Amino acid sequence: MTASELLTPLKRQTLSVVVYEQFKELLISGRMMPGEQISLRNMADALGVSVMPVREAVQRLTAEQALELTPNRHIRVPQMTVSQFREITSIRKNLEGLSAAKAALNLNENGTRQIVLWHETFIEEMNKEEPDGARLISLNKELHFAIYKGADMPMMMQLIEALWLRIGPILNYDMRSGPTSVSRRTALNHHVNMVEAIVRHDPDSARLALEADIQSAADFIISVGALVSADKFSA
Repeated sequence: MTASELLTPLKRQTLSVVVYEQFKELLISGRMMPGEQISLRNMADALGVSVMPVREAVQRLTAEQALELTPNRHIRVPQMTVSQFREITSIRKNLEGLSAAKAALNLNENGTRQIVLWHETFIEEMNKEEPDGARLISLNKELHFAIYKGADMPMMMQLIEALWLRIGPILNYDMRSGPTSVSRRTALNHHVNMVEAIVRHDPDSARLALEADIQSAADFIISVGALVSADKFSA
């Protein structure tokens, strides 16, 4: 399914903002792939708007380096080098690990229940004979962001969202890659540790589990050559 087919037609509103939010969700949730080209006209047709608000949203995302303009003037989702990926992974472990620790301390009963619900839904999908990779990607994102919201640190959330805009398209490669990766159940094991730590309000364990989840996914993505390899021998 192409990105244009994933978009929802819009009513007339503050169109560029709404278009931006839809693009942002597609990128963060990993539903657009590195190197995928974007047609302004196709996107506008899918949304039921003129090209102008789509162009404005794309310009904003390009400024945020979530999209890029190629030398031949095509707009696409950027590809990521190994060193860039490693740098973002290191930053994510620090920021998102801190958010998990804060969430373990701050979350009330309702917030904790929501996280447990996302976790249980993820388990149900994972345990199916043929798990839906796209659904696992969506559930993984919802679980993570429910935890980060539980930290109640709005500026931290903005930084995390900015990182996921850059890394979302490649982040879920292991869940897209089919049964071989899914069968490892690595993400599920880390999620179990994460959620259990949050339920018992254990910030140190929540941080460690979240960091392990990020690192294991990163190690897999690097190992299978899913990134631009020009700098694969960089420090």
